Amino acid sequence: WLPSPDPVDQQHYQVTNNTVTMAGVQPLMKKTIVKKRTKKFARHQSDQFMRIQRSSWRKPKGIDGRVRRRFKGALPMPSIGYGSDKKTRNTLPCGFKSVVVSNVSDLEMLMMHNRTYAATVAHSVSSRGRREIIERAEQLAIRVTNAAAKLRDEEDA
Repeated sequence: WLPSPDPVDQQHYQVTNNTVTMAGVQPLMKKTIVKKRTKKFARHQSDQFMRIQRSSWRKPKGIDGRVRRRFKGALPMPSIGYGSDKKTRNTLPCGFKSVVVSNVSDLEMLMMHNRTYAATVAHSVSSRGRREIIERAEQLAIRVTNAAAKLRDEEDA
């Protein structure tokens, strides 16, 4: 989405000539999001082998492994202590939680929760369906995170 020049009054979306301007809905959650760790956990010995350099975390299973035994100076392992605050977990940087919406009736669920949840239009929705969802979201004052996606000028149609 394209933010409006004045971020204070962000409430509704206006779709004109492939631009989306937003005004209004402020999130209820005002608590700042604190991440205990922002770096991804590196897989053990991933720095030594090109084939696993960018792979995701795997728990070491070896009998003598330094990482598994949590020796000083070894790579840190993921644990429950790295978890986020329950109040800010799964929260977007804008302060809303995301809900994937495929049609207008999915959007109606968020009517009473428009200060907590923001709609994200599903990837498989057509441009016409998107336009309907965005118009309805404007009426219900629901923020759409990807409102500018798949929008073209009306002269092409």
